[in-house]
Amino acid sequence: MSTEISTILVDKVADWLTQSALEGNDLETLVKGFCERLAAAGLPLKRVHLSFSMLHPLYDALGFTWFRGQGLEVEGFRNEGGVPSDRFVTSPYYHLLSNKLDHLRRRFDPSVPSEFPVFDELRLMGVTDYMAFVHPFSGNTTQGMMGSWSTDSAAGFSDSMIAALLRIQNHLAIATKMAVLTKLADNMMTTYLGGDAGRRVLDGQIKRGEGDTIRAALVMADMRGSSRLAETSGREIYIDTLNQFFDAVAAPFNRKGGQIMSFIGDGFIAVYPCERHRSQSEIACQAALAAAHKASARMMDLNLRRKQQGLSDIGFGIGLHVGNVMFGNVGLTDRLTFSVFGSAVNEVQRLQTLTKKYPHSVLASKEFASYCGTSSWLTLGNEELAGIKKLTVLSPDLSGVLAVDEDSAMEPVHDRISDAEQVMLLHRDAARLSAGDRRKLQ
Repeated sequence: MSTEISTILVDKVADWLTQSALEGNDLETLVKGFCERLAAAGLPLKRVHLSFSMLHPLYDALGFTWFRGQGLEVEGFRNEGGVPSDRFVTSPYYHLLSNKLDHLRRRFDPSVPSEFPVFDELRLMGVTDYMAFVHPFSGNTTQGMMGSWSTDSAAGFSDSMIAALLRIQNHLAIATKMAVLTKLADNMMTTYLGGDAGRRVLDGQIKRGEGDTIRAALVMADMRGSSRLAETSGREIYIDTLNQFFDAVAAPFNRKGGQIMSFIGDGFIAVYPCERHRSQSEIACQAALAAAHKASARMMDLNLRRKQQGLSDIGFGIGLHVGNVMFGNVGLTDRLTFSVFGSAVNEVQRLQTLTKKYPHSVLASKEFASYCGTSSWLTLGNEELAGIKKLTVLSPDLSGVLAVDEDSAMEPVHDRISDAEQVMLLHRDAARLSAGDRRKLQ
């Protein structure tokens, strides 16, 4: 195989990166297309690993590992702390970060013991030459890219190959930074506004008063006794209890068509948008009712576990309603919120409040119950609510609810922190450590 690499073909890869970034392709599409095109240009790459630090409530980074002929593997690296493992401390990435190096290259000599344990694994893949790198996106941020190139070419990386990789690395950093920023914006909009509202804002619905009138099944939920808990317990206990409540009750309403619009103190409001005809209203209301059953089951399970720990039960109330709401932006011209508003929202809030009056944790309006098919309901009475119409209040039959978390399989399963995750965690933390702190870790 010739060790010379065509600069024309490498430039074509750079052009593709630019166009791909301008088209708004996601990181996975961009990285996979980049690796396949780089290999097609004549670079004898066996394995490419790339990691990108992210601003995300659950993950510090996304990692991509490409193998020739096998495609791409994707990982999310969790933002969990902890002391780096011995394996990681003896890795090439740690060596780069702790010594503030941009690149590290090692040729593999079978007669020489491996400098880093990971090299033993790469040797088994037939790798003969390896280059690792760190590429920050700017000088004053921990966001950036790091990774490694590996080849199984008998001659290793030639000077022209190294030159091509260094040159294309800059183009890759620019393209991926654009993709990372796009992903960051999407993460933030989804996390803080919800999926549908986030997409509307990103699509340009950002002016005060912009929005739609939609029909939706409405959910309002609230934790009981939070004021007393806040006064009698410390901040950490209060926040931990509040998050337990949201994990148990809110999660079911953020699936299968449901969208949590906002968290309000120790409660939240969720919607199940639907069209203005009966069949769609039935789908939305039945989905909300099913979520209420799951939320009740999850709370029973949570309170059983809390009792075993010697902790008190967490009480809750859920109101269910259906109606037309305004869905859009309100607030100041330079400080807006995207949520739902209108009389139906006021009514579901009053229904939730009535769970303090009636000995039932879930209450619904007659309008909502009429769309729920053969479900059993107990009529509790009519309520004259100040400022709004009279409501007939009902409660669903929850006698069959079991103290089992039916959605446990849907929750993320956290294994131990992988070495790849520790790469990005240390990359983030390295910017915060003094030189003395770094020496203590070595």
